[in-house]
Amino acid sequence: MGQTDTTYLPFMKMHGLGNDFVVVDERGITPRVNRDIAVAMADRHRGIGYDQLAVLSDTDGADLHLTFWNSDGSQSAACGNATRCIARHVMDETGQAALTIKTGRGTLQAKDADGLVSVNMGQPQLDWQDIPLARATDTLHLPLEGHPTATGMGNPHCTFFVDDADAVDINTQGPRFECDPLYPERTNVQFATVTGKDRIRMRVWERGVGVTLASGSSSCATAVAAARRGLTGKKVQIDLDGGTLFIDWADDGVWMTGPTAHVFDGQWRL
Repeated sequence: MGQTDTTYLPFMKMHGLGNDFVVVDERGITPRVNRDIAVAMADRHRGIGYDQLAVLSDTDGADLHLTFWNSDGSQSAACGNATRCIARHVMDETGQAALTIKTGRGTLQAKDADGLVSVNMGQPQLDWQDIPLARATDTLHLPLEGHPTATGMGNPHCTFFVDDADAVDINTQGPRFECDPLYPERTNVQFATVTGKDRIRMRVWERGVGVTLASGSSSCATAVAAARRGLTGKKVQIDLDGGTLFIDWADDGVWMTGPTAHVFDGQWRL
């Protein structure tokens, strides 16, 4: 996608289960995406609109590097669904069946899974200082109303297990807990209901974004929290507003598998 024309910035629009992304390929070109551009592109009325913006760049020791921007101009170390979408694009581009991808979360492994895409999001962070939380506390049952579970997946998560996730007023409860002082870097917030054997219904409020149809790292965090609490096994199906992801907390990390979509290409006038 690289080009030398500085008037326009080429981009791709992708989504994983309706969790949508603008993707800019800066491999081989001078980096141009900054906070102002990220915020302008995020506006769904005056820009393009996205849940996250992902920037591809060259790197040593891996096939590519990814940087993630939230719609409010903040950055995130991890974005599982975007990683899966971009992995599909690069695998189709190169003919590779597997990739290594550097992120703020670390170097992730991605592979084709019979038409779906699997990404290993690494081992979860379970100690309070690694998530991070503001003080030492039991991460399995936080001292907050509803006693949620805290998990780090390269970004912080707060998972509530409730009787009916669909009945939660997520637009009120999400921002309330996103900015709780217990989370110094704010947090993603999930509301989850165990609906069957190793099956979970989950809705999500993403830090710096708001309500999204799906979230890969949130799905991983919810699966880990459910397994730690003994509510499910380590291999679960997560049913989100936008579709279904399959999570497997294996010995080598948390694998996330699901569909991807490349919607269209465009150019942003700088």
